[in-house]
Amino acid sequence: MARGEGRPVSKAEPADDASPSLLRTIVRLLALVGGLRGPGYRLRIGAALILTLAGKVLAVFSPLVLADGINKLSQGDAQGALPAFMGLAGFWAALRFASTAGPQIRDAIFQPISEEAQRRAGTRVFAHVHSLSVRFHQGKRTGSVYRTIERGVRAIDFLLRFLAFNIAPTVVELLLAAAVLGFAYGWGFSLVAAATVLIYAWATFGVTEWRLRHRREMNEADTEAAGRAVDSLLNFETVKSFAAEARESERYDRALASYANAAVRSNTSLALLNMAQGLIMNVGLVGMVLMAGVVIARGEMGPGDITAVILIMTNLYAPLNILGFAYREIKQTSIDMEKMFVLLDEAPDVADAPNAKPLRASAGEVIFDAVSFAHEGRDRGLDGVSFIAPPGKTTAIVGPSGAGKSTVLKLLFRFYDPSGGRVLIDGQDLRAVTQSSLRSVLGLVPQDVVLFNDTIRYNIGYGRPDASQAELEQAARRAQLLTFIERLPQGWETRVGERGLKLSGGEKQRVGIARVILKDPRILILDEATSSLDSVTEAEVQDALEEASRGRTTIVVAHRLSTVHSADQIVVLEEGRIAERGTHTQLIARDGLYASMWRRQAEQPETVAAE
Repeated sequence: MARGEGRPVSKAEPADDASPSLLRTIVRLLALVGGLRGPGYRLRIGAALILTLAGKVLAVFSPLVLADGINKLSQGDAQGALPAFMGLAGFWAALRFASTAGPQIRDAIFQPISEEAQRRAGTRVFAHVHSLSVRFHQGKRTGSVYRTIERGVRAIDFLLRFLAFNIAPTVVELLLAAAVLGFAYGWGFSLVAAATVLIYAWATFGVTEWRLRHRREMNEADTEAAGRAVDSLLNFETVKSFAAEARESERYDRALASYANAAVRSNTSLALLNMAQGLIMNVGLVGMVLMAGVVIARGEMGPGDITAVILIMTNLYAPLNILGFAYREIKQTSIDMEKMFVLLDEAPDVADAPNAKPLRASAGEVIFDAVSFAHEGRDRGLDGVSFIAPPGKTTAIVGPSGAGKSTVLKLLFRFYDPSGGRVLIDGQDLRAVTQSSLRSVLGLVPQDVVLFNDTIRYNIGYGRPDASQAELEQAARRAQLLTFIERLPQGWETRVGERGLKLSGGEKQRVGIARVILKDPRILILDEATSSLDSVTEAEVQDALEEASRGRTTIVVAHRLSTVHSADQIVVLEEGRIAERGTHTQLIARDGLYASMWRRQAEQPETVAAE
């Protein structure tokens, strides 16, 4: 391993020039993983600290035992002194082994604490990210957010372990070594040792600060390469459909080339740092040996003492070897954790009110009362929209693209709050109830049902994880999916692939419908649920949707008007306002926007046939 760093470079987010306060990071870390206060944890921490300090003490004092043995062997009758030398040599070997075995036992004792701290922190951050609003997730790369969490959690182990068991004990070892050299052989030796350490530290910190610039460049290139790779792999169908495999590989190659160039500069600077460290260490060691030689020539030290001096200095250099790595990693982990804390500090745009109460949904009446809303960066959304979706009835929301249909659903799910007006369910303003209780009474079948890369059982059961097998089968039967599942070789344990890509469009929609049926929501929402299907599959899925909507308040957003002509109420939106409302028959008779849209869609099959 490289002397200046001690292990391979880890990939991290680009570091900011202004490093966060290490003390502030440690305080927040302790608060984040707070709760590790049980007697078992305290006992493990205490034992780990004792083993660490004992290892450092043994590492400093064990060379004196070997020096005593060598001195006895060199004085008088060497043959008679041999048994004593062998005993002392064995004792030295035992002490040296104990000084190296202690940290290994310490690591084993401390590992459960580190893992528990990482688990608690990771779970808390993961849960917080899920609590953030839709606006946050739409503006972030999923891979980047995950990387931030991953690096922050991994940094916890390094920061806890290195600060507790490396930095502080190394300082103790340096002080002990200086004291032993001074008392045993003279304070000149302590002065040389201290000067060597100070020069070594000064050079290491200085060069490491310079190296951080190359490290930042390398991390930026790494993040770009990772982002391109994830984007390309997630959209592999688009890549293949445009025969763009070579183009994507070339883009990824350019990103890797940038990373490689930065890595070369970083590793070259590491080599320079290692050379500087090696020079300082060897100059200090030669100085100690020359001083010892002078003292031995005066008869004030024995030949074994020069061995002790060399061993003490060698042991002293062992923790110094990773000083550059420790300094850089502590700064980097501080930055990584600070980025994680920034994520934790991110406040959701939509949050439960302090006095929010659970939604009490009985009938399932939905009211939009003069609702206005505009997405960020747009001058148009909903403008004073008012309508009532009666309980147990089907209300369709239709209109041209960009009229605000999907916005209605996002406000109903409270992914956003309206800028004006109110959205109510059974007379309760959604801003006054908890989001979890609100969404527990809503069931959504979207245009493109996205499934987890798991089994059919898991994906249908996601609607109600505690459902029995009989309930799962009943939901699948009502979604006209049970026969399909039973014909599969692995049945319910069939994995559906990434985003459900192993299933056809109709099969995915029916899984989504079964999931909603199992959830048994008071209000069913269908967002273009059949628009991406062919006519035969659409008819099959439409039957399943009618079964799912029976007896529920149902809100349908549709582009194909043929799927909503039987709705109890049709609300027609145009440029964020309600242009018309009524039944299909009433709207056709009015000969307005809806009738115009109906005629255009009715003419399309004829046009296709004529072509």
